[in-house]
Amino acid sequence: MNAPLPTDARFDVLALARAMRASSALDAVPLNLADAQWMVLGDYLQPVSLKEGQVLIEQGVKDRTVYFVESGSMTVHYEDDHDRVRIAVVAAGSLLGEGAFFSHLPRSATVQAGSHSRLWCLTPLRFRELSQRHPAIALDLTVAMSAVLARRMYNRPKRVAVT
Repeated sequence: MNAPLPTDARFDVLALARAMRASSALDAVPLNLADAQWMVLGDYLQPVSLKEGQVLIEQGVKDRTVYFVESGSMTVHYEDDHDRVRIAVVAAGSLLGEGAFFSHLPRSATVQAGSHSRLWCLTPLRFRELSQRHPAIALDLTVAMSAVLARRMYNRPKRVAVT
């Protein structure tokens, strides 16, 4: 991953909550938490700001961090020895990296910012801490991420966005 942009803009986890609530996309994250629960979850997330073209996830890398898109758009590319093909665009209110997060397998595609984007990341270690301290929130988050994974797998065009 390229280094995130330094930012003076203040990140607010409630902006992520609003993005998820507002999204009508098939792969929107259906996480219905109260604002107080979002504030708790925010303590376990790290904000990331990317400029257009910056790489977030590299195909083949073994990393299990999951990313939630607050704003902007992310492009998903598959690469082989001969070609690089854009296979999906993921917008605000959705997530990236759920495939590796759950499977422990290397990343299946490269993801880069299609525009200036604001995201929030959750590492497996921080998720484990959340699970121990706030199990109800962790369970709701797991169910929501699993719902996105299932929707992407069920919908053939979106299946390729599982990273």
